[in-house]
Amino acid sequence: MDALDWKRSSFCGGGGNNCVEIAICDRARMAVRDSVNPARTIEVSRAALTAFITGVRTGKVDNRPDSPA
Repeated sequence: MDALDWKRSSFCGGGGNNCVEIAICDRARMAVRDSVNPARTIEVSRAALTAFITGVRTGKVDNRPDSPA
């Protein structure tokens, strides 16, 4: 997966570490990794990653007691 074009989150900050990175594998799959340990990656479908990001943005994957259900 080293040949992939990895992109960092815009929320990464200036430190350069502790960031989420994603890369396009093909039309249906994306790769996700943590910049602290880039050798460990996961591959997910674009649909699954989109659903996860939507869930984060809307609070549906937030486990805080005051989050919307």
